[in-house]
Amino acid sequence: MGLRMALIYGGQSGEHEVSVMSASSVVKAVGEEIDVLPIGITKDGQWISGLSPEELTESGNLLVRPVGDVDYSILHSPSGFLLSTLKEQVDLVFPLLHGPMGEDGTIQGLLELAGIPYVGGGVAASAVGMDKALMKAVFCQQGLPVGDYRVYLRNEWEAEPERIIEEIEAELGYPCFIKPANMGSSVGISKATDRQSLKDALQLASNYDRKLVVEAFLDGREVECAVLGNDHPEASVPGEIIPGDEFYNYEDKYIKNDSKLLIPAPLNPEKEQEIRDLAIKVFKAIDCAGMGRVDFFVLKKDGRVIVNEINTIPGFTRISMYPKLWEASGIAYPQLIKRLIELALERYEDKIRNKC
Repeated sequence: MGLRMALIYGGQSGEHEVSVMSASSVVKAVGEEIDVLPIGITKDGQWISGLSPEELTESGNLLVRPVGDVDYSILHSPSGFLLSTLKEQVDLVFPLLHGPMGEDGTIQGLLELAGIPYVGGGVAASAVGMDKALMKAVFCQQGLPVGDYRVYLRNEWEAEPERIIEEIEAELGYPCFIKPANMGSSVGISKATDRQSLKDALQLASNYDRKLVVEAFLDGREVECAVLGNDHPEASVPGEIIPGDEFYNYEDKYIKNDSKLLIPAPLNPEKEQEIRDLAIKVFKAIDCAGMGRVDFFVLKKDGRVIVNEINTIPGFTRISMYPKLWEASGIAYPQLIKRLIELALERYEDKIRNKC
């Protein structure tokens, strides 16, 4: 393609390791066809260019190994990384930062200010897609099917724990799920089955965010659908997750590997089409772009489809659900990356038509 692409990965969120794995897969997939400038962000927030994913460590003992023919030296000053020079060195950026300070509109805003095209949703879509409380509010406003939930602030929980416990017990009951509003990869998520586990779960979630989301238990199959595109997005075949644990948590996703992925999901044609149509509606509801993975529950009792959430920068290793769903839909991993690059440049060309 003759393109130079910066790949920003790592970051300061609890999903740092997931981001490194995603970036490593992308670097290997593009090979020499695309000139990649890897930019690693350490857990303490240091930006280092020319650093391959395998070399990013928490200790800061970093070995910079040049990749391609990008002049890394001009990207640094004595005070650190120079974003202002990045536009001169690359055609676009692929941000593979999962979670806060990356997937939440922050890096997207920085790239907007620098005038650099980038893969994925814009500032607003990324922010709403990261914040489960805002996301659910948008879904409800758009008439999308959402499960029962409540949102509490951390200071509310600390000031009135008994009131909140009683309210959750009365309105949602057990079991229920407690999540930090702004976190992904199931970090900080717990299933509460009684009063003590509910207290523990709320306390755990409050370590990760100031907003806590409590969701009623939905007895359903976990089905995911990948979306690709800008103004006219397409949906992949759906896939089903059979969790190896009580629910599809962080360890189940990235450590134990006990879960099973059924691709395509065993659904009748009508239900499959309903999920694909809903996935596109969810994608459009937050004005997403490029990519998104929409997660659903298909209720066992009556077959109703409930929207759980959308991930605007889903896991992107070769074995992650998003690429696997597109592979099953006819788009191989390397071709998927190329398509995302095309969509990023297309979105940028459309944006610069705007008059300031």
